[in-house]
Amino acid sequence: MPKIRVLVVDDAVVVRSRVSKILSSDPELEVVGVAANGRIALAKIPLVNPDVVLLDVEMPEMNGLETLAAIRQIYPNLAVIMFSTSTRTGAIATLEALSLGASDYVTKPSNLGSVEAANQHICEDLIPKIKVLGVRTTPSPTPTTITDRAVPPVRNKVKQVNVVAIGVSTGGPNALATLLGKLPADLPVPILIVQHMPPMFTKLLAERLSSQCQIRVDEAIPGKVLEPGQVWIAPGDYHMVVEREETVVRLATHQTPSENSCRPSVDVLLRSVARVYGAGAMAVILTGMGQDGLNGCQCIREVGGQVLAQDKASSVVWGMPGFVVNAGLADRVVPLEQMAAEILYRIRYYRDPILGT
Repeated sequence: MPKIRVLVVDDAVVVRSRVSKILSSDPELEVVGVAANGRIALAKIPLVNPDVVLLDVEMPEMNGLETLAAIRQIYPNLAVIMFSTSTRTGAIATLEALSLGASDYVTKPSNLGSVEAANQHICEDLIPKIKVLGVRTTPSPTPTTITDRAVPPVRNKVKQVNVVAIGVSTGGPNALATLLGKLPADLPVPILIVQHMPPMFTKLLAERLSSQCQIRVDEAIPGKVLEPGQVWIAPGDYHMVVEREETVVRLATHQTPSENSCRPSVDVLLRSVARVYGAGAMAVILTGMGQDGLNGCQCIREVGGQVLAQDKASSVVWGMPGFVVNAGLADRVVPLEQMAAEILYRIRYYRDPILGT
């Protein structure tokens, strides 16, 4: 396999040097160039032909957002990973970059206590994303063993849907905007979301989605009672779970160890949803790296709940949904544009008194 070619764009010479050194130490990667701002980067792209551009957000002359917009016009399929600060300004800019077509993002290491910890952050968070997004492959179809058409529910064997739990990672903000944007404000069930993001990013994502959608979206607040028509996003660095208290279900958060290198983790949420809602639970696994959500979907299926997975063609990365599909856990594999309609169909079917529950 040829090495993945990376162009590092950052106005700080220290950052360019450190990141280039760390990336070059990986035998699968090759840093083919560096640039101090967007203008230089745009001039270098046709010369060095990168597979991935690592792009700083805040730069003089031409910042990351301006550079990204120009890249997308000329190179629509080139993978671009934003390298942003963990500040509110950096988070806002990162979410804007993702909406403009950035493939993913990584936050710059800060307040980690040592150079070694900062280097480890780059190795663990950045390199895996470069390797996934930088490989040029020919898209393969969804496995033919999985139907691409809705299977009508079996009467009297599946309870009504009482909650929808969504797991998503790489490509998530845009996928969530597409899905939630098609749902009505009077949705008869609550929605719970785990999006792999750090603190502050999840709150800003919730605010952004709420402003774009009919249905209200908030970052999870411990102790809140789940009500229909609400969307709750797990806070960064906290697992989100549900707990039954007599006749109501409440949100809770905790900081037990990460699972699948993630906190929040989809598996943690889905296990609690399966335990509290049983067959009334629906899990939806959208685009993302890794296999977080796989074990949770197994729990959902074991209690009689339903599982939907995004198809490969519409996923930025078919990791999380791919693992679920290949394990035979998905009731249906659905293109992103059709996911909201599929969710509504299944919710309404089970709640229709003529068809039965």
